[in-house]
Amino acid sequence: MKLVGALTPEALRVLGGIPGLTVAVEPPSERTEEIVLSFGDSATPAIVRVRSRVNAATAWQLVREAGARPDTAMLVIAGETTADVRDVLRQHGIGVIDGLGHAHIEFPGLLLHVGGHPPRRRAWPTRLNGKAGVAAQALLVQPERAWQVQDLAEEAEISMGLAHRVLSRLTEEGVVTAEGSGRNRVRRITDPAALLDLWAEENTYQPARTAAYLLAQSPRQLIDELAGGLDRAGIAYALTGAAGATLVAPFVTTVPVAEVWVTAAAVPEQLCAAVGAEVVADGQNVEFLQARDDTPLAFSELVDGRHVASRFRLYADLRGSPRRGREQAGHLRQEVIGF
Repeated sequence: MKLVGALTPEALRVLGGIPGLTVAVEPPSERTEEIVLSFGDSATPAIVRVRSRVNAATAWQLVREAGARPDTAMLVIAGETTADVRDVLRQHGIGVIDGLGHAHIEFPGLLLHVGGHPPRRRAWPTRLNGKAGVAAQALLVQPERAWQVQDLAEEAEISMGLAHRVLSRLTEEGVVTAEGSGRNRVRRITDPAALLDLWAEENTYQPARTAAYLLAQSPRQLIDELAGGLDRAGIAYALTGAAGATLVAPFVTTVPVAEVWVTAAAVPEQLCAAVGAEVVADGQNVEFLQARDDTPLAFSELVDGRHVASRFRLYADLRGSPRRGREQAGHLRQEVIGF
């Protein structure tokens, strides 16, 4: 496959890492944004967008731009992308090549797919995890609200400074717009889908897991015994994964393991005693999940008398599950979240 056009040094460095791709540089012209991709007798003109890094918010900006030019193919060349970003671009017919060795181009008569390697771990200012992630969830819960900094701080129970940093970061990402000035300045979410993807991308936990076995004759009895025991013991919890989804999205019909977020203050012995379970090394049907703090419990909802993780936390947790998680997460997003 051959790519011809006027390209930046950054783009050339990325393209140089893709096997089987030949790059021919042309002198800059009046249309420096356009390139031509060719393979055999097929040639496709495309606009090119070069970015150092593409996250979920940037991906949705590119989707909107491509949607405004439906007759023109788009190729994104980026130093770094994530699997979720590449999925979004692919689903909307946008080609992508990144500095991690990933490439997917599916234009008329042209198909290139190359797997790369995982992204480097990098620190980004005001990532949407921890308390900043709670602020993002507060925005998602009320996506049509006009937000002032103080409103977000109170709703998410965070400092004014952190609320301001979150809104500033999201404004830079194009997910939030600002209106007015001074005390009358408000922010509005312009793209809740992009915000959800950005939050799910960055708000990840590696929880401490306690595997246990609880005698139950059916998935619903398992959920009821688990939630009921925690309620009676006064232990804060939120059902997640398949156990939580089966209460809010009937599409989820099997619960091989009931996952539940519990307060960070509880100890495994206390949890098992509360529900009548025993700690096991394998063969578990219950997993207690604990983070360093209780942020995973934020915005939990009461469903059929049981506490369920917020629909956004539930969505993120399902996506990470190896048990049909992505399929279930997609159904939950379509039927319950709605964007």
